[in-house]
Amino acid sequence: MALARKPENDDTRMAILQGYDVLDSEAESEFDDIVALASEICNAPISIISLIDHDRQWFKAKTGLADGETPLEESICAHGILEEGIFEIHDTHEDPRTADNPLVMRDPNFRFYAGAQLIAAGDQPIGMLCVIDSKPRMLTDFQRKALRVLSQQVVTQLELRKRLRAEHTLRAEMDHRVKNSLQTLSSMVRMAGSSVKDEKALDALKLINRHIESVSALHRELMVQQGRDLVSVGPYLKRVCELLQDAAPGNVLLDTEVTNVDISARLASALGMVVCEFVANALKHGFPDDDFAGRIMTRLDQDGDMLTLTCTDNGVGVLASRKNGADDTGMGKMLMDAATEQLRGTMTQDSSPAGTTLRVTFPAAAAYSV
Repeated sequence: MALARKPENDDTRMAILQGYDVLDSEAESEFDDIVALASEICNAPISIISLIDHDRQWFKAKTGLADGETPLEESICAHGILEEGIFEIHDTHEDPRTADNPLVMRDPNFRFYAGAQLIAAGDQPIGMLCVIDSKPRMLTDFQRKALRVLSQQVVTQLELRKRLRAEHTLRAEMDHRVKNSLQTLSSMVRMAGSSVKDEKALDALKLINRHIESVSALHRELMVQQGRDLVSVGPYLKRVCELLQDAAPGNVLLDTEVTNVDISARLASALGMVVCEFVANALKHGFPDDDFAGRIMTRLDQDGDMLTLTCTDNGVGVLASRKNGADDTGMGKMLMDAATEQLRGTMTQDSSPAGTTLRVTFPAAAAYSV
C-alpha cells in the first residue's frame, strides 16, 4: 500500500492545524452544510471534510460515510494535500497510490476520488474537501470550480471559529479585570465611608457606591450579550434591585416586574440610576419603623410606542421627609432628572400616606437607539 510522504514543513502545517482546536470537536451545521452541498453539486454519494493529523485523517464533517476517522496509511487525502489544484483519481483501481488501499478493495469500495485542498495560513494544506463515488468517473469543470470554492469556505469557517474563540478568551479576561476593579473601588468607598462622620459626605459616598454596583450589574449584562451594545433590561434591573436589597433593612422587600426588552447600554444605565435613587430615598425616609413590612416595587411596562418605568413604595416617603424639613432637591433628584432627560422622557412623582410612586415615561424608540 502506497503511504503518502510527509509534506514539506509538516511541523508548521501541524501547528497551524492544532491552532484551530478543531480535531475531535463536535459536529457543526456550518461544516455539515458544506459537505451536503458538495455531494449534491458533484453528484457523489460521499463527501468529507478530512483533516490530516500525525497518524490519522479525522473527519470534521461527512455525508454517506459512517467512519469518523481512518489511519493515515488508508488516507487518499494524505496524497491529495501534496498536490496543487483539484486532486482527482478517475479510477482508484488503476492508480498505484490507491489500488491496494483497504477502502478501495473492500466496503465502502472507493472507486472515484476528487478533492480540493484546505489551504490555511501560510499556504499550508491541512486537509481536503473531497467527494467519492463507487464507480469510475470525472468531474465537470463546473464541479471542480465549485469544490474549490467550497474548500475555501471550510477554511473561512475554521478561521471564524478561531477568531471567535480568541475574542471569547479576551472578553473573559476583560470581564475578570473589570469586575475586580469595580469590586476594589466599591470596597475602597465603603472603607472611606466607615470613617466619615459628616452626613452629607456619607450620603455622597453611598451614592457613589450605589452607582458602582449599578455599573457592575450593567457590565455583567453586557458580557452576556457578547459584544452587542444592548442589555436585556429584565435581568439587569433585577440584578440592580438584588444589590440594593443587600443594603436594605430586613423588614423591606424589593421586587421587580419588568417587561424584558433589549435596550441600549447607555439608556439601561439611565434606568438603573433612576431605580437606585428612588430605592435609596425610600429606604432612607420611607420606613422609620423597623417593624413595618415595607415593599418597594420596580416595574417596566410597554404600551405601544411608549415604555414606562414605575417605582413604588408603601412607606411614609416624601410626606414625612417634608414634615421633618428634609430637602428633596439634592443630588439624587438631580441625577434622576438627568437620567430622565437622557431617556427623552417625562418624570412624575406622587406621594400619599399609602406610599410614593415615581413614573418615567419615554419613547420605546429611544430604548433601541445607541
